[in-house]
Amino acid sequence: MRTLKDANIGETITVAKLVGEGAVKRRIMDMGITKGISVFVRKVAPLGDPIEVTVRGYELTLRKAEAENILID
Repeated sequence: MRTLKDANIGETITVAKLVGEGAVKRRIMDMGITKGISVFVRKVAPLGDPIEVTVRGYELTLRKAEAENILID
């Protein structure tokens, strides 16, 4: 399965599952990224870190390490 880190710029994806444990998973969920939500990939930094996405109507920046915990369809 692909992760959010593998998504291309301009792609709208759907979150399939969140992996990880404890505080990391909770932090991602607190940012509004939950199973079934649509996420639009706006920008990726030249070296791939961070990734800017639009989720639930607001812009959010994620590190590659966090994006690896978000499985997408």
